[in-house]
Amino acid sequence: MTPTHLPGQVAIPSPPSSPPERTRDTPGPSAPLEHFNTVPADEIRHTLLSCLHSHRWATRIAAHRPYPNLDSLLAASDEAAYDLTPGDLAEALAGETLPVLPDDTYGAAHMALAAAHAAYEARFGHQFVICLDRVPPSEAADQLLAAIRSRLTNDPEEERVVTAEELRRLARGRLVSHLRGAGP
Repeated sequence: MTPTHLPGQVAIPSPPSSPPERTRDTPGPSAPLEHFNTVPADEIRHTLLSCLHSHRWATRIAAHRPYPNLDSLLAASDEAAYDLTPGDLAEALAGETLPVLPDDTYGAAHMALAAAHAAYEARFGHQFVICLDRVPPSEAADQLLAAIRSRLTNDPEEERVVTAEELRRLARGRLVSHLRGAGP
């Protein structure tokens, strides 16, 4: 079956009717992905909402299970995130908080971040979000402050696009983290 793209649907091919023969070089789905694919829909939607607080996104990801592999799940997550409406983005942003800074961060950095965040919220009317998954903890405060100051210069439409991309990256990272820790 070939994938189709219809509004509101995630374009992934249907899994084959019988699983391909497994060899030592082609392992089957991981236990966490099997668990993700088989838990009740309400439970997985709750888990998905912890990755991105958008009911539309969570429902779409849950509805298109089972996923044959992690790449398929992440592709579906990305596509569903790209399709979020302004209302969906507002819902997702309402569930976000600023990244937690390391315990040894200077008080001045916290004050500078609070001031920059207040300016950001005043300009754009929503929570600042950024994915710091690949940033070492020792650099998090500097990266966060630099990003918020830089993005304050964006016009509202440009910032909406950047914000949506950061939410997509956050959801993807949280989903991968969840699958690392999931199990039957």
